[in-house]
Amino acid sequence: MEKWYNVGKIVNTQGLKGEVRVISKTDFPEERYKKGNNLYLFLSKSETPITLTVKSHRTHKTFDLLTFEGYDDINLVEKFKEGILKVSESQLIELEEDEFYFHEIIGCSVITASGEEIGKVTEILTPGANDVWVVKGKDGKEVLIPYIVDVVKKVDIKEKTITIEPMEGLLS
Repeated sequence: MEKWYNVGKIVNTQGLKGEVRVISKTDFPEERYKKGNNLYLFLSKSETPITLTVKSHRTHKTFDLLTFEGYDDINLVEKFKEGILKVSESQLIELEEDEFYFHEIIGCSVITASGEEIGKVTEILTPGANDVWVVKGKDGKEVLIPYIVDVVKKVDIKEKTITIEPMEGLLS
């Protein structure tokens, strides 16, 4: 079964020539939205994604604006609103060392360097300078772990474990 990964959400149309406004969820917009690339549109009322080929890409304010081959009129893309743009697992880009996709981190067990189990990563927040991993403990409490070298010491994707050295006050 094919795995899919979100790259953006179509929130509106732009102009009359089939351009759509996308709130991007990818770290690689230049790669994902490159002319000729395929994206897969998932609509809430449909089981099967629509394959779209990027015709053009530009940015405007906080949006990525896209047009697709064969969709050059507002009436053709109006139905795309609220659709989620995704790529398949085979389209994922190989990352540098110490870089991870969200889906690789979510679900990992977090332990301290001394062996204390903290919980599992349930969510990743991206508030600014560094990501923050939300870890749900056995007691149901959430712990926020900043993804910085002083705290995160080792990430083992194969074993689904993350070893941390908690800063003072982090776990209290």
